[in-house]
Amino acid sequence: MEFIASLSEWGYLGLFTAAFLAGSILPFSSEVVLGLLLMAGYDPWGCVISATLGNWLGGVTCYYIGYLGKSEWIHTYLKISEEKLSKMQHFLKGKGSLFGFFVFIPVIGDIIIVALGLLRANPIGTLLSMMAGKFSRYYLVVIGVNYLKEWFPNLF
Repeated sequence: MEFIASLSEWGYLGLFTAAFLAGSILPFSSEVVLGLLLMAGYDPWGCVISATLGNWLGGVTCYYIGYLGKSEWIHTYLKISEEKLSKMQHFLKGKGSLFGFFVFIPVIGDIIIVALGLLRANPIGTLLSMMAGKFSRYYLVVIGVNYLKEWFPNLF
């Protein structure tokens, strides 16, 4: 908790860092830092933009980790045949962007984005939809924190 508190002292840069860590394969909660900054009076739009960019760059890192992977690894470690892999890639053709939106979901989001990279989903569409999903997530968190501040003003 001390590390999270120190990140919130860094303001937008701390939020960016927390969001980047959370967007990568590291288990981390950037929402706590976001909430602390909002409680401290930081601009909500500055927070949303900082968190979105940091989290998105963490996701881009995961995508390219998957992209650098080899299809042989899928056969060797996951025991998925070349035929099934080909079917998955065909299914994803044009749909990778749809799956990219849901990368914001905790735990499975990292798996989704690494898999999209490994399966060579369209990078531009996937990464743009991933940004839209991550923006939506942080925007909803800001709305939620603002409602909490209105409903429970004595807590904050």
